[in-house]
Amino acid sequence: MSRVSQLILPILVLLLAACSTVEEKKPFDGPLFWPQPPDLPRFAYETVLRSQADIAAVTEQAKLREQLTGIQAVSNLPVLDKPSSIVARDGMIYVADTGSNTIVVFNIRLRRIFHFGIREPGNLAKPAGLAMDDAMRIYVADSKLRKVFVYDAYGLFLRTVGSPEDLERPTGVAVSRDGELIYVVDRSYNENDNHRVIVYDKEGLKLKVIGSRGNGEGQFNVPLQAAVGPDGTLYVLDSGNFRVQAFDKDGKYLRSFGNPGKEFGNFARPRGIAVDDDGNIYVSDGSFNNFQIFNPEGQLLLTIGEGSLVSNPGRYGMLSGIAVDETGRIYVVDQLYEKVEVIRRLTESEGLKLLKESKK
Repeated sequence: MSRVSQLILPILVLLLAACSTVEEKKPFDGPLFWPQPPDLPRFAYETVLRSQADIAAVTEQAKLREQLTGIQAVSNLPVLDKPSSIVARDGMIYVADTGSNTIVVFNIRLRRIFHFGIREPGNLAKPAGLAMDDAMRIYVADSKLRKVFVYDAYGLFLRTVGSPEDLERPTGVAVSRDGELIYVVDRSYNENDNHRVIVYDKEGLKLKVIGSRGNGEGQFNVPLQAAVGPDGTLYVLDSGNFRVQAFDKDGKYLRSFGNPGKEFGNFARPRGIAVDDDGNIYVSDGSFNNFQIFNPEGQLLLTIGEGSLVSNPGRYGMLSGIAVDETGRIYVVDQLYEKVEVIRRLTESEGLKLLKESKK
């Protein structure tokens, strides 16, 4: 045996031994529903959205063709590059993607994905915030073009609201459910004092400005997103002050909740906000990598999720936007793992069944 062979052989033996002891990745055994026993489960993991394969119906014929040819029946290539904000309703999930600078739409009913914001005059440069009214008009705050673009449910451009003369760096938008009032969150820049919310009517007429920079009641420090409740209350995610502030339809300050800290109910890096049909408020946090649910008065109801180095149900790397649809489903955006996770609200009977099964 040559000197080289004598050196290589022990190395190969060691490598083969190491490979033989590598264990296969274990299936996820964490919680798939929340809260955990002995409390009654209220929400459960439903699915994840990343690609066409996540929503497509694959026929047996297509499966057979895939087996024979080796060509995938449905693409599993990710369609999200850097997802941020999200809205959802009636089986349509809209994601603002700042990687492709488009709106990515998962049409669950038709089992297809499409994009918009890629043609003039509705071409987007940096979509940062999303909102939807009851007529399913889509409002997109573009932080680079400094205006809000309005589309119909299928991405047909309708009009713009606001202008670079009014807005410095819009990062969020909210709209009353009837579409009569449009609230644009102007985050501005760290060195500027124009941290505020500008209110427009449905025709784009500027009505008023809410707030200024500061930490007092009705003031903001790096506001990012906003949402409107079923009673018309405006909730603004005041991220630099680690709180959510509530205002009435006329822009009058009502209340606030939240503080910096590490405990449940605190905020570290709040990124997204949504309100459901019961008026409950959902806030995602990119540092805790969870989202917290509060009642309309700001009392903590439930916390879901945690940070993880591996993408699994309820395990996140960098949370961003959050939405709740008319069925009570929660849609939460993870920028690091480029996914939208869907959490379903359980009926009481479903919760009781899960609770019973967990005790076996």
